[in-house]
Amino acid sequence: MATTLVKTTQDGRKLEVIGLAICLNGELEAFELVEVKMHPNKRAIWTVMPEATHMAGRVALTREEAEIVTAAFRQAEADILASPVAINERFRIAAMWKAREQGIE
Repeated sequence: MATTLVKTTQDGRKLEVIGLAICLNGELEAFELVEVKMHPNKRAIWTVMPEATHMAGRVALTREEAEIVTAAFRQAEADILASPVAINERFRIAAMWKAREQGIE
């Protein structure tokens, strides 16, 4: 499974795309990007980071960083279509996300 570095946060943690998941310091952060203009806390986000265009979970991203995530997702989806092993990984990630939602982690 390919890992793509998106950025390193101010406190030194790595935000990476691993397959179809966005991970912060190796832990699941999000499965999708949310445009800041559609986010309920957009004013607070723009106050802290005026150049933010997207959110990956709790992490604000610039347009360039969001494009890195989008490109990594496209590549991961292409890999999934070509590989039965990758399909199993997608199910594993989905189960991990469900456990996180239920507070099991």
